[in-house]
Amino acid sequence: MSVNDNLLHIKSTLPEHVTLVAVSKTKPVSDIMEAYNAGQRIFGENKIQDMADKYEAMPKDIQWHMIGHVQRNKVKYMAPFVALIHGVDNFKLLEEISKQALKHDRVINCLLQIKIASEDSKFGLAPQDAIDIIQSEAFLALKNVNITGVMGMATFTDDETQIESEFKLLKSTFDDLKTINPNNSAFTTISMGMSGDYKLAIQCGSTMVRVGSSIFGLRNY
Repeated sequence: MSVNDNLLHIKSTLPEHVTLVAVSKTKPVSDIMEAYNAGQRIFGENKIQDMADKYEAMPKDIQWHMIGHVQRNKVKYMAPFVALIHGVDNFKLLEEISKQALKHDRVINCLLQIKIASEDSKFGLAPQDAIDIIQSEAFLALKNVNITGVMGMATFTDDETQIESEFKLLKSTFDDLKTINPNNSAFTTISMGMSGDYKLAIQCGSTMVRVGSSIFGLRNY
């Protein structure tokens, strides 16, 4: 099937309230343009330099989402244009994003990445650490970032029961953060679920799924 057909098929399986991020990492502009021409406007990249290059080369009505691990020294390269940063896993990174956003007179939307997987290789905050950040004076002083939700990656396993419990942990963390931060009306996003598990993620409360290989085919690393 073509990128166009794959994309339309995935979209047909998504409820209205769920946003699709087409994960275009490692894919050439020609493939991404095929998805763009089929109506997709939100794309996810995991390397800032690749995302910046694609931003320069592609239509400007695209929303670029940074879905990979973020190094603080590279925030400046995406600060002028990034629409949403999924992987914010420490306070110093939030400070840097706010600082770089200020230079461009922007407020950058961010998701707090929560560690829900059992694997050590996955990044993320403990749920309590996320709560501590949201309630801190230092966070309230940051004027150029807006926390719009949470993101998490489940363990890479075939055990659906484990994946489901990890997704439910992310949903309950979101609910706790929403309760202590009721005035942030933009706090609406639960980014969880990828090509293999997005349907389960939606059942567990996901409002944003990150789908790559099911749209663009397997990646060539």
